[in-house]
Amino acid sequence: MRRTLLLAALFLAGCHSAEKPMKHDHAMNQDHAKMFAVKPDGLDWKMNPAGLPPGAKMAVLEGDPSKPEFFTIRAWLPDGYKVPPHWHPGQERVTVLQGTFNLGEGDVFHESKATMYPPGSYTSMPPGMHHFAFAKGETIIQVSTIGPWGITYVNPADDPRNAPNAPDAK
Repeated sequence: MRRTLLLAALFLAGCHSAEKPMKHDHAMNQDHAKMFAVKPDGLDWKMNPAGLPPGAKMAVLEGDPSKPEFFTIRAWLPDGYKVPPHWHPGQERVTVLQGTFNLGEGDVFHESKATMYPPGSYTSMPPGMHHFAFAKGETIIQVSTIGPWGITYVNPADDPRNAPNAPDAK
C-alpha cells in the first residue's frame, strides 16, 4: 500500500514564492518561544499555484515552501481535480482533511489503479516517487515537510508551466 498522497503536495507546487503570514492567534508567550495557531477563517488562499493544473487553491500555514526549512500548507481541490503523474524532490507527508484524495503510483494516470484516502488518512512518500492524484468531492489536504518544495511531471507536456499562456511559461 505504497500509494502516494504526494499529489497533495503538488498543489503546493505553487509554493515557490514566500507567502504573507497567516493571521495567527498568539496564545502562549514564554521567554524565547511563541506558540501560534491559525483558524480556518484566517487562511490566505491563493488560486492556481504554479506547477499545478488550474483550479486548485493553496494556503501556507507555516514556513516558506521555497526554502530549505519545515513548512505546512493546505490545498483545496475541486471535485474531479486531477494531477498527472509527477514526482517531488523531497519527502511528502499528506493528511486528508476533507473529501476523498485518490493516489496512484506510476508513470501513467489510471484511476482504477489509485487508492482512495478518506478524511483522517495520512501518507508519507519518499523523494522521487512517481505518482498521480485526483479528488472525489471537494477535497482538502494538508502537507507538512521540509522544503524546498517542487514538482516535476513525468511527461513535460503535462506541466501547466509549459503551456503557452502560463505565467512562468518558458
